[in-house]
Amino acid sequence: MASGREIKTKIKSTQNMRKVTRALEMVSASKIRKAQDLMKASRPYARQMRKVIAHVAQASTDFSHPFLQEREKVARVGYVVVTTDRGLCGGLNSNLLRRLLPAIREWQDKGVEVDVLAVGQKAVQFFRRIKGVNLIGSVTHLGEKPKLEQLIGVIKVVLDAYTANKLDRVFLAYNDFVNTMTQKPTVEALLPLPLVASEMAAASDKSESTPNWPVAGLKLEQTHDWDYIYEPDAATVLEYVLGRYIESVVYQAVLENLASEHAARMVAMKSASDNANKVIGELTLVYNKARQAAITQEISEIVGGAAAV
Repeated sequence: MASGREIKTKIKSTQNMRKVTRALEMVSASKIRKAQDLMKASRPYARQMRKVIAHVAQASTDFSHPFLQEREKVARVGYVVVTTDRGLCGGLNSNLLRRLLPAIREWQDKGVEVDVLAVGQKAVQFFRRIKGVNLIGSVTHLGEKPKLEQLIGVIKVVLDAYTANKLDRVFLAYNDFVNTMTQKPTVEALLPLPLVASEMAAASDKSESTPNWPVAGLKLEQTHDWDYIYEPDAATVLEYVLGRYIESVVYQAVLENLASEHAARMVAMKSASDNANKVIGELTLVYNKARQAAITQEISEIVGGAAAV
């Protein structure tokens, strides 16, 4: 059995650790409401942008934008991966990366090159260690109120690469905020738009179970040939609208991931604090037993010495 001094040291260190976990839990609890407000305020715009793009993808326009062209041969794909900058948020990042890796390996087995644009320090650190994956861009430390201007660089890298035929498909990976206890690792298509439209059509029946899901309830059945009237011309309008669409989707993913981060950290730190309380209770019991055993031994030695005299 460990000595009383060693046990007291363990109790003290566990108490100090509990102070840290409690502080982190309270900080995340205070920030999660603001993160949820930002996320919910942006959701209607992101949903309306998806509706607009759903209609544009169905239009029979004479102008063929690169984002509307689905290439038959896929030689290189890109992933925009959104993670957190800090840890101590349970399995939030690991669950997302665990969901993402099989898809990347599947592309690599087909001989397809994989490029990654990392949003968040954890994604940067992870993909720097993964062989066969090209980390072509990153942005970190977005803060508690991410700005779209901070993401423009990463988004422009993706759009330029796809326009120049350096990428044939682009996917977006992030943690979708369902509720405080549930964060869903999500990997969805970003480009080309016909692939996005097919995913939205396949997922449109989820409107009853998840009404807040961005693509829930969007119907993409094309009943007749039609087109918009563009001013000044189709190329200018589509270039602007499609660019704003990509920006809105990536920005919404960052806000969803931010809310998921605070929720996951709050739950993880509460669990850590509860475990610390349990460990402190067990160590205190062990310390009391050791202290009682030491007192009993001393009394026995005194009584034995008095009897010998």
